[in-house]
Amino acid sequence: MTRLSSTFDRLKSDGRAGFVAYVMAGDPDAETTLAMMRGLAEAGADVIELGAPFTDPMADGPTIQRAALRGLKSGMTLSGVLELVRRFRETNSDTPVVVMGYANPFFSYGYEAFSADAAAAGADGVICVDLPPEEDRELREALTQTGLSLVRLATPTTDDARLPRVVEDTSGFVYYVSTTGVTGAGVGETAVVGSAVDRVRGAANLPVAVGFGVKTPERAAEIAQVADAVVVGSAIVEALAEGGVDRALHLARTLAEAAHDAR
Repeated sequence: MTRLSSTFDRLKSDGRAGFVAYVMAGDPDAETTLAMMRGLAEAGADVIELGAPFTDPMADGPTIQRAALRGLKSGMTLSGVLELVRRFRETNSDTPVVVMGYANPFFSYGYEAFSADAAAAGADGVICVDLPPEEDRELREALTQTGLSLVRLATPTTDDARLPRVVEDTSGFVYYVSTTGVTGAGVGETAVVGSAVDRVRGAANLPVAVGFGVKTPERAAEIAQVADAVVVGSAIVEALAEGGVDRALHLARTLAEAAHDAR
């Protein structure tokens, strides 16, 4: 039983959708990120998605692109990301942490070394945005050897022929991208998202978390009615940039409450 599986089992038993909150490591500095991680858990985040800053975040919109550049400017590295996880675990042993990033930093670190260090730090899984299933065997096997989940993404363009390959060997949950485009873009119609979630859940036999474009408590509640969890990233990152930790955590709390109370 992993932290991810026990978290989603608890949510299912409670009849609630979960709330997955994203924060970029090093934006604007490591101490702020650690404060955000601890605060997000207290504000109701069921899973924390910790972004690893990268120079070419192709799946991310302007808000998270700017956050990645701020993180890199502050000196954040992949080793620094894992140090944040380790420090978070000093005070929180329950909230799952999934590292979200791109293949280049993971490859440069070394898949086996990264997986071992991530597990030792207390991470629970990895999302590698730009590695398709046909190219992720080495990373997946390294993660599996250390007990970490590889969380893959499905999208509106993932058809019935492609879906089985996408969800094969996925663990923890499936991240469903609700719309074509980048993070922070609009979110799909609820009925369409709901139908897609049912299809992905049936193929994967795993919880499905929906993200990309959820910005308000109202929209979080709508998505929570059809998904196993709601993922919010850009809105929290933007609130942090504009109003600091307090504003970002206030928004996160309202989003968590909306997701938890939607059913």
